[in-house]
Amino acid sequence: MITNEIKEKLRAIVGAENVLDSNIDRFGYSYDSSFVPLVPANNPDVVVRPLTTEEVSKVMALANEHGIPVTPRGAASGRTGGSIPLAGGISLSLDRMTKILEFDEKNMMVTVEPGVRTVDLYNFCADKGLFYPPDPASWKFSTIGGNVAENAGGMRAVKYGVTSNYVMGLEVVLADGTVIQTGGKAIKNVTGYNLTQLFTGSEGTLGIITKVLLRLIPMPKVRNTLQLMFYSLDDACATIHKMLQSGVVPAAAELMDKMSIQAVARHRKLDIDPAIEACVIIEIDGDSKEDLDKQAKQIETIARGFNVAEVRIAQSKQEEEDIWAIRRGLSSAVGAMAPNRLGEDISVPRNEFPEMVRRIRKISEKYNLPIAVYGHAGDGNLHPSVLCDLSNPEEAERVHKAVDEIFAEALAVGGTLSGEHGIGITKRPYTLSALGEGGIRTLKAIKQALDPKGILNPGKIW
Repeated sequence: MITNEIKEKLRAIVGAENVLDSNIDRFGYSYDSSFVPLVPANNPDVVVRPLTTEEVSKVMALANEHGIPVTPRGAASGRTGGSIPLAGGISLSLDRMTKILEFDEKNMMVTVEPGVRTVDLYNFCADKGLFYPPDPASWKFSTIGGNVAENAGGMRAVKYGVTSNYVMGLEVVLADGTVIQTGGKAIKNVTGYNLTQLFTGSEGTLGIITKVLLRLIPMPKVRNTLQLMFYSLDDACATIHKMLQSGVVPAAAELMDKMSIQAVARHRKLDIDPAIEACVIIEIDGDSKEDLDKQAKQIETIARGFNVAEVRIAQSKQEEEDIWAIRRGLSSAVGAMAPNRLGEDISVPRNEFPEMVRRIRKISEKYNLPIAVYGHAGDGNLHPSVLCDLSNPEEAERVHKAVDEIFAEALAVGGTLSGEHGIGITKRPYTLSALGEGGIRTLKAIKQALDPKGILNPGKIW
């Protein structure tokens, strides 16, 4: 599809060293952090690494002229296959676009290129006394462009929201190379359709994000962490529900089921009572130590009303780190329990969190598959992890049936297919059930209007 003549034009745009077409280079851009199997058909024909918006625009104009598929790519930390080039063509890697372009202290906003790492932006703003809250688990290597494309969340979403709550404006290159600006620094803006929010979460199917304007908030003065252990998962969930109703809104409220807790215990050689059914890790923040003490006391009082087995309030920075290490080490600990792990991402109304966990347990028993469940209980976002051996065809079939039922049950309790990972490849079969025929037609009409040749990240979502 991509001739040598087109490759030469690409080299003229971004420099010869930034157009990669060797077999090993193309293979390196054929997969991401999802569980999508490696297949040669997913190798791009060529990898292009632009440095500027102008270069992105020229690449897109060339691709549009020749009908070449373009798959945008950041750090490839996505979990649903969003950056896998299903149709070959160009893998457009934005990893060279790493500048923090403007820090506007008076308006408390920052403008960045898409390749800036999330943790680097957080640290940059923190050094200046301001706070960028979204903290996806991959924040040490995920990039802002990817966060915007997937509308990433994180543990602090219960209090501070997700990426879309901070995106004020975007610079976007459309399928034909046209560059548009959306939003801006004005707090109120109802001029035309809200294109900023349309492109946020669009998974690279509507345009290439080349600049992001983000709002910031004041950095909390103090923080602390609590660890609550329960003999009942329902009691753990009830504690979080009551806490939020009482007016205590934690920065994070993470829940782990028994299988998750025991996985971490084995992995980190911790002595945890096997009777414990649920662990809740809570982060609180505020303006003073007195404020933190008041919140911690309220949370403890509520937890005591739901038969909490243990309340641990961190007394030092090291103890805070020790508590959070349990949650941060969870993914690798669970992953070590089986040859394969299918980690999913569903979101349900907060009051349905315990019911959804019960339904997942029934699915686990039905298909004889261990499923660890953890997630952001404060906002109803669950991450069930199906532990399996996909090299066994019979077991692989059971796994796919189990995943089908997990999505069906999430929709049945009023939830949705994804809280923060997006749809990508892995959740395409379920979008009709989630959105309905009218919803699908409406979204496809938007896609057709902005990308009539279908060259932007083909095969994703639809």
